Amino acid sequence: MQRNLFTYIWRHSRPEQIVILGLVVLAQVFYFMSLTVPKSVINNGIQGNAFKDSKTIPFLVFELDLSAILPGKIIRIFDGFQVNQLGYLVTMSFVFLGAVIVNGLFKKSINTQKGRMGERMLRRLRYELYDRILRFPPAHFRKVKQAELATMIKDEVEPLGGFIGDAFVQPMFLGGQALTAIIFIMMQNWLLGIVVVVLLAAQMAIIPRLRRPVLVLGRLRQISARQLAGRIAETADGVHEIHIHGAANYERADISERLGRIFKIRFDLYQKKFVAKFWNNILSQATPFAIFLIGGYFAITGQMDVGAVVGVLLAYKDLPSPIKELIDWDQQRQDVQIKYEQVIDQFQPEGMMPEALQAIPDGPPPPLGRELALAGVTVSEDGRVKQLDSVSMVLPTCSKLAVIGGSSSGKDVLGQVLARITLPSAGSIKIDGSDFFQLPEYVLGARTSYVGQETYLFPISVRDNLLFGLKIRPITPAKYDDKTRAERELFWKEAERAGNPALDPTADWIDYELAGATGPADLLPRIVEALKQVELDEDIYALGLRGTVDPALRPDLAERILKARHELHGRLQDPSYAGLIETFNGDRYNRNLSVAENILFGTPLGKDFAGDNIAVDPYMQSVLRATGIDLDLQRMGLTIAETMVELFSGLSPDNPLFEQYSFISADELPNVRLLLQRLGGKGIDAVPEADRPRLMTLPFRYIEARHRLGLIDAEMEERLLAARHAFASSLPEPLRGAVEFYDFQRYNSAATLQDNILFGRLVYGQAQGEQRIGTLTSDVLNELGLHNSVIEVGLEYNVGVGGKRLTATQRQKLGIARALIKRPQLLVVNEAVAAFDGRTQDRIRDNILATAKKDDRGVVWIANRPSQAEPFEQIVVMQGGRIAAQGKPSELAAKGGLYAELMAS
Repeated sequence: MQRNLFTYIWRHSRPEQIVILGLVVLAQVFYFMSLTVPKSVINNGIQGNAFKDSKTIPFLVFELDLSAILPGKIIRIFDGFQVNQLGYLVTMSFVFLGAVIVNGLFKKSINTQKGRMGERMLRRLRYELYDRILRFPPAHFRKVKQAELATMIKDEVEPLGGFIGDAFVQPMFLGGQALTAIIFIMMQNWLLGIVVVVLLAAQMAIIPRLRRPVLVLGRLRQISARQLAGRIAETADGVHEIHIHGAANYERADISERLGRIFKIRFDLYQKKFVAKFWNNILSQATPFAIFLIGGYFAITGQMDVGAVVGVLLAYKDLPSPIKELIDWDQQRQDVQIKYEQVIDQFQPEGMMPEALQAIPDGPPPPLGRELALAGVTVSEDGRVKQLDSVSMVLPTCSKLAVIGGSSSGKDVLGQVLARITLPSAGSIKIDGSDFFQLPEYVLGARTSYVGQETYLFPISVRDNLLFGLKIRPITPAKYDDKTRAERELFWKEAERAGNPALDPTADWIDYELAGATGPADLLPRIVEALKQVELDEDIYALGLRGTVDPALRPDLAERILKARHELHGRLQDPSYAGLIETFNGDRYNRNLSVAENILFGTPLGKDFAGDNIAVDPYMQSVLRATGIDLDLQRMGLTIAETMVELFSGLSPDNPLFEQYSFISADELPNVRLLLQRLGGKGIDAVPEADRPRLMTLPFRYIEARHRLGLIDAEMEERLLAARHAFASSLPEPLRGAVEFYDFQRYNSAATLQDNILFGRLVYGQAQGEQRIGTLTSDVLNELGLHNSVIEVGLEYNVGVGGKRLTATQRQKLGIARALIKRPQLLVVNEAVAAFDGRTQDRIRDNILATAKKDDRGVVWIANRPSQAEPFEQIVVMQGGRIAAQGKPSELAAKGGLYAELMAS
C-alpha cells in the first residue's frame, strides 16, 4: 500500500476526481456572478447611478470587443432590452437569485459525488486491510491483539472516509472561492484587497501553528484508545482467570490508570484546541474591522462608491468560511495522514503471503503431490531459542507417520510447519521438487488438513462449521428472480469499483466432490460418516432431538415424525414401559406438567405466554377470574412461598434443593421473604395488588409429581381443566398464533422433535426411565430410517461464540470431523485428541487410520503419548528440536534408546 495517503487516493479515484474538479471550476463562474451582481443592484438598481442621464438603459447587450486586434472594432451580437430603474432592480435581483441557486446546485452535486467517492474509497481501504489480515504470517498474530485490528478497521479509518472525498476537491473548491472573492475585492480597491490578503495570510500562518500540538495529542489519544480496546478484550478473554485468582481489583486499578492517562490527553487537547479557536476568532474579525475603517474612509472621501464597499463586505462575508475550512482541511490532512500511516504500519508485517497464493481457482484443485522433502528446517522466532533445529526428512504424502517426543521436543512445531501454520526461519520444504510455501492456498486447503490441540468454531451452526473446509470456491451460482438479479448485478458492479471482489456469499460454495458426494442430496451420509469417526454422531443426534422443525419447510420429515409418534405410543402399551410416559390428554390433568403448561396445553409461540409473562397476561388473568380460580392460585402461591422460605432458611445458594424445587431460585428468595414479612401472616387478602402477579408465578411453575407438596387434589385438577378449556375456546384472534395446542394427529412446530415423538412427559421418579425411553425412541427412529434425519436437525444447532455452547470435547471432535470430511490427501493431527480419555483417543486414532489405509491417504500423527504410535507404519522420535530416530516400530524397538524409554514411560 502507498505510504502517502494522497498517492493512494489519486491512484484509485483519478477519473472521479477529474470530473468533480471540473465541476468545481465551473462553479466559480456562478460564484463570481453572485459577488458582482449585488454591486450593480445597489449602484444602479437602488441609487440609480446609471439612470441619471436617461430613464432607460440597454440590458443584456452581447457584443464582441476586437479592439485589441482591430482598433475600434466592436461586433454587436444582440442589442438587448431597454429597462427602467425598477425593471433593472427586479431583473438583477432575479439574476442574483439565479446565480445563488445554480451555485447551490453545483455545491450539492459536488458534495454528493465526493461523498460517494469517499465512501467507496473507505470501503476499498477497509477491504484491503481485511485482505491483509488473511495474508498475515501466522507468527504475527501472536504479536498483535485481535481487538486492536478490529478497532483499526472499524473506527480508526472511519475519518479517512470523510476526508478522502475532500482530499483534492475541498482545497480546489474552497481555494477557488477564496481566490474569486479576493480578485473581486482587488477589482474594487487594490489597497483594501492588500489589507484583506495580509490579514488572511496572518490567519493562515498562525492558526495551523497553534493547532500542531492538537495533532500530536490527537495521535496519542488514538494510540491510547486502541490500547484500551485491546486491554478490555484481554479482560473479556481472561475473565475466568481474573475471578479464579481474585485479581479483579488489580484489573480495575490498571483500567483506571489507563483512563486517567486518556483523560489527561483529552483535557490537554481541549485546552489547546480552544486557545487556537480563540485566536482564530480574533484574527477573522480583524478583517471586517479593516474593511469598515478603510472602506468607510474611501467612501466618505469619494474614492469608492457605497456599492463597492457593500460588495467588498459581501465578498468578505463568504471569505472567512472557506479560509477557516481550508485551515481545518489542512489540520485534517495532517491528522488523517498520521492515522493512515499508523494503520498501514500495523498491516504491513514482514513475511506476508503473496496475494497470488490466495487466488480463486478456476476449477477443482489438483492433487497435492507425492512427496514432501524437508531440508535443514529450523524454526526460531527470536533468533536464539530453536524450536526446530535443522530437521531433514522425506515424507511421502500417503505415509502413516507418528511423531513422538517429550514436551519440549519440537514435535508440535513440526506439525505446524507441515500445515504451513508456522514458517521456518531457515531451511526448505519441497513438494515434488517445488517450493511447498509457494503452493496456492486452495490446493493446501483442499488436499491437506490440520487439527491442533485447540479448535476454533465460528458462531454458526454445527453444519456450517463442519463444512467450512469445503468452501474453497463458489461451485454453483445462487438463483435469483429477474428483479433481484438486476439489483445484485448493480451491487457487484459497485463492489468492483470499490476494489472488492464480486463474489456472492449466498452461492453454493460447498465442494461436494471433496467430501465424496455428488451434490446436496447425498452429502448427509458423508457428514454422518465423519461424525461417527470421531464419535460425535450421538451428541448431534441428541441435539437434533432437542431441535425444532418447521413443517411448512419440511413436511416430509414432520409426517415421518408423526409416524414415529404413533409407532412409539403403540410400543408404550407394552407392560414393561407402563408408567414411564404420561401422555398429553385434553380431558385429563397431567401431573408431570406445570400448572401453566396444563392450562395452556400447548407450546407458547412468542413472548405472550412464555415464562413468567403468563402470570401477568391480561387474557390469562381474565380466564382465571372467569373460572374462579385466581384467588385459589394466589393462596397456593402464598403457601408455596411460606413453605420455601421455611425450607430454604439457612441453605447456601448451591444447595441441590434449589434445583429440585425449581420454581423458586436463590436470587428470588430474599424478595419472597421480604413480602412475607410485610404481610405478617395476615393471609391473601392483605397482599397488595402489585405483589399478586409475583405470587401467581409460583403456582404456575408448580409440578405436582416433581415438587410433591400436595397442593393439587382431584377437585383442583377439575377446576384447572375447566380453565384449560375456557382458555382455548375464548382465545382472541390476535392471540391465536401465540400458542400451538397439543393434538395427537398434528405435528407441533413449536415443540422439539423429542416432545413431538413422545407427545407426553416423562414421569418423575421412574428408575432409569429416561434411558429406557431414550433407547426405545432410538429404536423406533432407526427402524423408520429417521436416525440420520434427526442428526440433520441437530446439525442446525448454533454452537455460539467460539463454540462455547458445546463442551470442550465436543468442540475438539467437531474440529477433527471438519478436517476429515474433505478426505485430505495428507492429514496432520497435532495432539488433537489429548483432551479425550485414553480409550477414546485410541478409538478415534484407529478410525482415522482405517479410513486412511482404505483410501491410501496420508496421516501425520503428533502423539500426545508415545503408546499412540504403535499402529503406525513409520515413527519419528524427536528430542530438543531434532530428529533423534526414525523407522518402523519394530526396528526402533530393536534398537532401544530414546524410543524404548518413551514407550516404557
